[in-house]
Amino acid sequence: MKREILIIDDDEDFAMIIMDMLTDKGFGATHVGSSEEAFSLLAQRSFHLIIIDINLPDAVGFEVCRELRRVSDVPVIFASARTSETDRITGLDIGGDDYIPKPFSMKELLSHINALIRRTYGFSENDKTVSFGDITVDTGARSVTKGKIPVNLSLREFDLLAYLCTHPNIAITKDKLLSEVWGAFSEVEPKTLAVHIRWLREKLEDDPAEPKFIKTVYKVGYILEADI
Repeated sequence: MKREILIIDDDEDFAMIIMDMLTDKGFGATHVGSSEEAFSLLAQRSFHLIIIDINLPDAVGFEVCRELRRVSDVPVIFASARTSETDRITGLDIGGDDYIPKPFSMKELLSHINALIRRTYGFSENDKTVSFGDITVDTGARSVTKGKIPVNLSLREFDLLAYLCTHPNIAITKDKLLSEVWGAFSEVEPKTLAVHIRWLREKLEDDPAEPKFIKTVYKVGYILEADI
């Protein structure tokens, strides 16, 4: 599964250079030029890492990060021509994970991206096979089998299952699942998550009414209980 990176920068030519480099290195890359576009996109999908310029046409990149940190802990790299110590400290204090002053080489940026992704996700969190009971989930190939029989899941069902599989035996809040699976600024209601959980249970559990694996954690969210 590709690591998806969002670039928020109003310098389109510069952003295209970054996107070309990331694509060449096997990442998925998306570019938007304003905070409004960023918030709209983040309401629809999630990313593994976000690169933010400070000087945007409709906002300051710091404000984008502040809003993002209210709903998501996705890694953030500030990339900016503003190089003062005050700006660097502000960027890190409000929730940024890294700060790279412009100009920088693509090799340097890639090094920072790889290091931050390793610290956040490990080397292969989203590209592995997870088995529990008679169910096998291949997150890289996006395939699921139950008793060696393929299980057809919708895109969102699979994304939800994959997230649970990469965080086994951990109670995950509803807000966290909505943010990571549907998008940080999505207006999807918790009942939508509950419906998708029910659909997963109906397709994977022997007794959906008494699930062995995908369980509800009272007043918290959900957990995938598995001997992994």
